[in-house]
Amino acid sequence: MGNLRRKLHDGTVTAFTFLAVLFLSNCQEATLSTESPSLNNVQGHATVALLVPSSSERQGDNVLAQSIENAAAIAISEFKQRGIQIDLRVYDTAHDPEIAAQQAAQAVVDGAEIILGPIYSTTTQAASQAIAGRGVNLLSFSNNARIAGNNVYLLGATYQNTADRLVAYAESQGKMSIIIVYSNNVAGQSGRDAIESAIRQTQIQVAGTVTYDLSQQSVIQSIPVIKSIAESASVDAIFFTSTSAGAMPLYAQLLPEAGLVSPDIQFMGLARWDIPTQTLDLHGLQKGWFALPDPVHTQQFETQYRERYGQTPHPIGSLALDGITAIGTLISNNEFEPLSRRSLTQSNGFQGANGVFRFHHDGTNTKGLAIAEIQNKQVRVIDPAPTSFTNFGS
Repeated sequence: MGNLRRKLHDGTVTAFTFLAVLFLSNCQEATLSTESPSLNNVQGHATVALLVPSSSERQGDNVLAQSIENAAAIAISEFKQRGIQIDLRVYDTAHDPEIAAQQAAQAVVDGAEIILGPIYSTTTQAASQAIAGRGVNLLSFSNNARIAGNNVYLLGATYQNTADRLVAYAESQGKMSIIIVYSNNVAGQSGRDAIESAIRQTQIQVAGTVTYDLSQQSVIQSIPVIKSIAESASVDAIFFTSTSAGAMPLYAQLLPEAGLVSPDIQFMGLARWDIPTQTLDLHGLQKGWFALPDPVHTQQFETQYRERYGQTPHPIGSLALDGITAIGTLISNNEFEPLSRRSLTQSNGFQGANGVFRFHHDGTNTKGLAIAEIQNKQVRVIDPAPTSFTNFGS
């Protein structure tokens, strides 16, 4: 593909790249500008760096990297048909923060006006710091809200976005008392915090929080605690942070055995309960709620990807199409500084592979999510995803 160039470096830092990193990290240099001049001159064209772990030894990273590149190529070809030129240059981070920093610095030296990636929070932080003060933003594939802000904008779906959507829907359905069940680790605690934050924006009350360690025995011991709170506080919903690969299947078995059944007490999940699809077979999760991207747009993207590449895209691959869509949309408007913070955070947002999304000034995002219910081992959308941000809140 003519407009996609690859920059592959091994772990050795060239003298030029090393000097570039030193230069970019020294905010005292008099010649270091705080705004890239190229931001003012983009008119229907952009040079974009894509940071992916192509040579990573971590299992699955190379497949993920290829899926991301493929999805980006789809979006680029669509914009090319409209006369919008996006020069995508691929840089290999090898799943190494130090290399990610080197590659981000090199990308800016090479003329990148915006960076798409990296995938993981550690490499994103390293890349962000390496180009701090250069006026070049990163659209990271991470969903870790703790690394958002400054020049980092997240493309990944955040816990807060999902929690906000589910809690608002629960309130609209008359749910007023919720138990939060979360795992005693960073992911679980972050999920709990997101749910509590979402609940504070409503009239719903937190009846109690129940934590468990990552062991079968701990989950078993939490069952009577959950049951006691549910019975004493007239609870009408239980919100879980666990994934299908974690404690959720065990809770789906043990809670109904203890007399707690959805939808008598509505089960709600912060994670996708349709991944893997075998989760849909769990008897205890029937009538349970979870949020997911707009199925209509997701199916359209997956069909397009399969027709072009003969396989199903990695779920994260679609985020590359979202990133290119945001970039292409902004430069097609011929606005002043089209890739600046002001432009990226426009309230109307963008139409991506999985529906509408927009960035916030703090680097997080809002995605238009649908509410799904498991019915007869199938996913049924019971509240469609919004198609725009009109009347969707500020």
